[in-house]
Amino acid sequence: MHRLFISDLHLSEETPEIEAAFKTLLENQDNLDSLVILGDFFEAWVGDDDDTDFVIRMRALLASCSERGCELMIARGNRDFMLGEQFARDTGATLLDDETVVEVGGEPTLLLHGDTLCTDDVHYQQFRRLVHDAAWQAEMMAKPLDERRTLARQLRATSIDAASNKAEDIMDVNQDAVRERLTEMGVRRMIHGHTHRPNRHAIGNAERIVLGDWTACHGWFLRERDEELSLECFDII
Repeated sequence: MHRLFISDLHLSEETPEIEAAFKTLLENQDNLDSLVILGDFFEAWVGDDDDTDFVIRMRALLASCSERGCELMIARGNRDFMLGEQFARDTGATLLDDETVVEVGGEPTLLLHGDTLCTDDVHYQQFRRLVHDAAWQAEMMAKPLDERRTLARQLRATSIDAASNKAEDIMDVNQDAVRERLTEMGVRRMIHGHTHRPNRHAIGNAERIVLGDWTACHGWFLRERDEELSLECFDII
């Protein structure tokens, strides 16, 4: 098994260097069996009917990955929570639930984006419940594309402003929440992104692996080769 786990690329029209780096990463992998994207692949997602040139390119790139025989699994993040089944069909991907257990390196492993673990950020968790509500999403999807794009920009600006006024520890995971999820899911390993704090944390006899975010300077991935796992950073520019 040769598998890569990535998250938090935050791709958009404004990140051509990250888009190019992702394309290069896929081209340079020998015999890649599986690619797992754990949320925030896109900076924003306004609906599977988005028809911008950028979205068309990314659909085609992911579809070509699937067509080469690479299993593609995608979890929704806090930026692209409206990714839907049409996008999955277009790219040959499987959309993951908010929490999914798969075998990684011979160990049952909990995969998730990571935002649900940040329980100290009460305001964010309230916002998350709102935008994940089916009625809210249906109302959003009923709006014209241009209006959805405007609302997405407004939500992003509000999020940046709110984050600037929060203590750093509030935006990190809550350790009790981590232990609770490991226990309830019956696993000894979890892999997530979201916090932009790449590391491997020992929690008793369990482990929490945090994926890094991609910037104009560097990218991150977790590589699985059989039972070996390595968290790796690489230069983009």
